[in-house]
Amino acid sequence: MARVVVLGAGIAGHTASAYLRKWLSKQHEVIVVAPNQYYQWTPSNIWVGVGRMSVDQVRFKLAPLYKRWGTIFKQARCTSIHPEGNNTSDKAFISIEYTDPERKGETEEVWYDFLVNATGPKLNFGATEGLGPEKHTMSVCSYDHASQTWNKLQECFEKMKAGEKQKFLIGTGHALSTCQGAAFEYILNVEHEIRQRGLRDMAEIKWISNEFELGDFGMGGAFIKKGGYITSTKIFTESFFIERGIEWIKQAGVYKIEPNNVFYETLDGEYKKESFDFAMLIPAFSGHGIKAYDHIEEDITSHVFMPNNLMKVDADYSGKPYEEWTIDDWPSTYQNPDYPNIFAPGIAFAPPHTISKPLKSKNGTGIFPTAPRTGMPSGVMGKIVAQNITEWIKTGNPKMDHRASMGKMGAACIVSAGYGFLNGNSAAMTVSPIVPDWEKYPKWGRNINDTMGEPGLAGHWLKLSMHYMFLHKAKGYPFWYLLPE
Repeated sequence: MARVVVLGAGIAGHTASAYLRKWLSKQHEVIVVAPNQYYQWTPSNIWVGVGRMSVDQVRFKLAPLYKRWGTIFKQARCTSIHPEGNNTSDKAFISIEYTDPERKGETEEVWYDFLVNATGPKLNFGATEGLGPEKHTMSVCSYDHASQTWNKLQECFEKMKAGEKQKFLIGTGHALSTCQGAAFEYILNVEHEIRQRGLRDMAEIKWISNEFELGDFGMGGAFIKKGGYITSTKIFTESFFIERGIEWIKQAGVYKIEPNNVFYETLDGEYKKESFDFAMLIPAFSGHGIKAYDHIEEDITSHVFMPNNLMKVDADYSGKPYEEWTIDDWPSTYQNPDYPNIFAPGIAFAPPHTISKPLKSKNGTGIFPTAPRTGMPSGVMGKIVAQNITEWIKTGNPKMDHRASMGKMGAACIVSAGYGFLNGNSAAMTVSPIVPDWEKYPKWGRNINDTMGEPGLAGHWLKLSMHYMFLHKAKGYPFWYLLPE
């Protein structure tokens, strides 16, 4: 019998555990350890944040599903990994602390043969003074945050109806934030909702981002085919903003928030301030601070994790200069180099470097996006990790035949620009590969035939159908495995 423990039940972790349970016989155990009782379809949180979906439309309880699958579920968080066991046993194990209200605070040791660290990101609001729902800004990074954000947005609507103008500031809340795409979707949806209510003349809407140019999205921007022409995501993004009267601030490293004011540094080394009535700013991401210990209980965290608490995998962490970066720097199996029975798909793995060019202000502050790894890439990574572990268990041979490098895989994304069956709008976008391959595609960095973007109402219908399709898959409904990641 083999035991596989999966940490996290987000897109990467839930995908991995679903396939592991499907492909492994019941003589093998699959255990999921996650601190939340719910699975959430994170891409639809932006719609919760504008009141177009309820919280329960983007989440479902994990325990009943895992019970049906025969998966053991522990509502808990992992506090430490012991990949060599300890002085009483050489069996690898993790230490967990229960977050389940019925067992809250209890601790347990759970042994494993294989460990999948798919814990996703810690929303590091603390990295920016005054950032976050408990301080002065809103968030759509989780369903509960998005619900709070919708409540705040409704207050702004009421003030505008009463004749009080409101200023909306949306974007990134740290010099190294990622997930510009989610903020981009949200600002377009907020503008759409304001316009639908006939309140557009009462709103000033502004974008603020650490991107060097609009449309960077943490992937260095892209060139896309649109309407038979090739254009840049910079022009693509700027056109969306110009059409909607949205102003923008770029190359901004936000470092402090006070009530109704954001303070930021520019690449030119200037320190500036921007006011707001409503702000939704994406925080920096980090790992969750899980510790690692060897068999004599000495701390080996720095051997297993990078300083940002994300796990080391089969990537090039040599710190080579930007001019020497290649797609070969990026991992393909998400296997830890020191402990080959440990894997880290999705946001839990430490990227070898950013995709966008790293830039510093005249004061020496890094101001640029970190690499995005959410959505489709996370699902693909979770699946190939499950495939490799399954074959290892069945054959006893760690062949690692299944690979999914971000330097070779493509990704599809539908950017919502407003919810509505007849007046909604979205932009369907694809890029291939995610990390540009300038050796193979010296002109565009990517395969221009597979990199495209088209806006329109049909895109909104497609995004809405994908919401239900991916929830169908996540809930394990019939033939879920036939649906793509």
